[in-house]
Amino acid sequence: STSLPEYFVVPSSLADQDLKLYSYSFIGRRMPLWSWNHPNGSALVRMANIKDVLQQRRIDQRICNAITRSHPLRSDVYKSDLDKCLPNIQEIQAAHIKLKQLCVNEPFEETEEKWLSSLESTRWLEYIR
Repeated sequence: STSLPEYFVVPSSLADQDLKLYSYSFIGRRMPLWSWNHPNGSALVRMANIKDVLQQRRIDQRICNAITRSHPLRSDVYKSDLDKCLPNIQEIQAAHIKLKQLCVNEPFEETEEKWLSSLESTRWLEYIR
């Protein structure tokens, strides 16, 4: 993948051949990327969706098992589909544009309450929270 760094961390139990084979299954060939590590052994791993729904469970299970084996306490993987609970980049950009318009174009002479409700309607504060 051209969007991944040249070097990145992967579980040692995944062979290079497996990584190359699995990479074709991910959208944009974006393999799981170990993004952050906590001293207690917890880690944040990001990965793109798997293209082939039929292969998704097998590949997902293989990668999650490899991550579990790499954890010092062998803790299970907790997965969260951020596409369902976070805004996408277009929503964030639209909120930012609305915020800029509000700050530049809206006279603050109006009541503070109306301005604050307009600010809330941009959803910018919600997104950056």
